[in-house]
Order: sequence, then C-alpha cells, then structure tokens
Amino acid sequence: MLLHPTYFPNIAHFTTMLSGEQLFFEVSDNYQKQTFRNRTEIYGANGKLMLSVPVSYTQKQRQQTKDVQISSADNWQLQHLKSLDSAYRMSPFYEFYVDDLVPIFETQFKYLLDVNLKCFELLCEALELDKSYSLSKEFSLAEKATNDFRHLVNPKRNMDFQFDKYTQVFTDKHGYFPNLSILDLLFNEGPNTLNYLEAQIPKL
Repeated sequence: MLLHPTYFPNIAHFTTMLSGEQLFFEVSDNYQKQTFRNRTEIYGANGKLMLSVPVSYTQKQRQQTKDVQISSADNWQLQHLKSLDSAYRMSPFYEFYVDDLVPIFETQFKYLLDVNLKCFELLCEALELDKSYSLSKEFSLAEKATNDFRHLVNPKRNMDFQFDKYTQVFTDKHGYFPNLSILDLLFNEGPNTLNYLEAQIPKL
C-alpha cells in the first residue's frame, strides 16, 4: 500500500493501511497545502473541528514533504491537546488512551514528517498492532495499480466511503460524522477499534 503519512490519520486512511501486507509512505512528493498531510478532523462540542499543524512553507519555495518544517509561531501542541480533552473527555476510552499519545504534544519536532510518523507509531502501539513501514526514495506519478492510495490525502477524495456507524459523543447534538480522525474511533470504541477497522476493509 502506498499512502501519504498524515497527522492522526482518518478512518479511511487507517483502514487502507491495514488492508495490505507492505506499507509504503510517500515522502518524496512536492508538499501541498490544504490536505491531511498536516491536519485531522475530530468531533467537538460544536461539530466537526479541524486541527492543523502549522508549517513553514510557501508556494514559491517548493519542498518535498520530508523537508517541510513545523512553524514555531503557534503553540499548536497545547492547543490540540486542549481541543482533544474538550472533545473527548466524556468519551468511554479517552483517559485510557490519551497518556499513550502525549509524546506527540510534549516532544519538540522540527519536521512535519517526524510528527506524522510518530502519530502512526503511537497509534499502532495503542492498538497493539505490529505494522512496519518504508519511506519512498523518489517520487513516481500516480499509478493505476490497486495499491496506490495517495489520493486519500486530499479531503475531497475522502467523501465516497460508507463505513459502519459507531457511537460518537455528540451524535445527539449534531448527528453522525463519518471518516473522522482515528482518534474519534479510538476514544469511543477503545479495544474494539481494530475489530471495527478490519470489518471495514471489504468496503474500501
């Protein structure tokens, strides 16, 4: 499977990762804004909430994804942790898992890639999932092969998935939001997260 490493991957992204034996992360592409490379969506008290990692990047100075640095202008880690606490402290499994994810919010990262890879590693540990990965050495154009899922990094390409519903904290207020960050599933479903994800693989 060939995908982009993303910030706390959404359910479609994570399900795709599980569906193949070998996992390759695309890091040699030209970085693009407004994608899941540096953002994730959670379910807050007022509805869907976007969390974005600030990066130092301009269109005039193109960079490969692996070279994009995080901007130190905003205290994004504290803001994201507060947002997660506000959104999920009433969920069944927030307190059970949040300490496992704290290194994301307490470590000083220089590169966005390091944040995204650490997210993936910590999530695998929380899920007791043995999943290794490799990084791309050079960029190749999109393939027609069935194992190229790099398009999933684009939010507009994530709208067609019809995954099973699960209980969310604020469903009674705002309804059900599909394909949020894996964190939404983890905090609400806990140990059943992996079973849920594996059940979605045939629906890819």
